[in-house]
Amino acid sequence: MNMTQKMAAEFIGTLWLVLGGCGSAVLAATFPAVGIGLLGVSFAFGLTVLTMAYAIGHISGCHLNPAVSFGLWAGGRFPANQLLPYIIAQVTGAIAGAGVLYLIASGNADFTLTDGFASNGFGEHSPGGYSMTAALVTEMIMTLFFLMIILGATDSRAPQGFAPIAIGLGLTLIHLISIPITNTSVNPARSTGPALFVGDWATSQLWLFWVAPIAGAILAGMIYKLFSVKEG
Repeated sequence: MNMTQKMAAEFIGTLWLVLGGCGSAVLAATFPAVGIGLLGVSFAFGLTVLTMAYAIGHISGCHLNPAVSFGLWAGGRFPANQLLPYIIAQVTGAIAGAGVLYLIASGNADFTLTDGFASNGFGEHSPGGYSMTAALVTEMIMTLFFLMIILGATDSRAPQGFAPIAIGLGLTLIHLISIPITNTSVNPARSTGPALFVGDWATSQLWLFWVAPIAGAILAGMIYKLFSVKEG
C-alpha cells in the first residue's frame, strides 16, 4: 500500500472512532429511559476499533491514534518517517468525525456545547472531579497497557486473527475504568476533535491528552522490546 492509501485509511478509521465513540456519549449515553450509560459508551469505543481493525488493518495497520503510532515506533514495529503523515491523517479524521457529530447533534434544539461534547478534562471538567495528577497518571498508565495489548496481540508469536478482538475489548476495559476520571482519551486525536469545537477549557487542557498518552505508549514500546530479545 502507498502512503496515500494508508493516510486515507487512517483518516476514515479515526473519523469512525470519534463519530462512533464520542457519538455514543453525546447522542445516546443519557437518552431518556433507554440511555446506554457508561457501559454502552465503553463498548462503543471498543467496537469502533474492533470493526476498523478488520476493515482497514490490512491497509494501514489501523492505528487511529498518534499514541499507538508512537508506541509501535518505540517498539520497533513502525518507521519514524511515517509518524507525521499518520498523525496528520488521524487528527484530521478526528476533526472530521467531530464535525459530522456536531452537525447531527445540533439538529436537536436542546443541544449545547457547554455539556462538553465528549471532551476530555480534569479538575472541574473531570466527570468525577479528579485532579490533574490523577488524570495524567490514568492516561499514561491506561495507554501503556493499551499498547502492551496491541503489541502482544499483533506479535507474530501470538494466535493469528484474534488481535482486533483483544484490542477492541482492551479499549472497552480502559473506558470502563477511566471514563469517570478523564472521560477517557488514551488517544490525542480523539481528544483534539471534540476539543476544537468546545474551545475554552477543552483546548487549554488538551496538552495533557497529548503528553500522557504518548509518554505511556513510548514506555510500553520500550518495555515490550524486552519480551522480544532472544536468549543467547
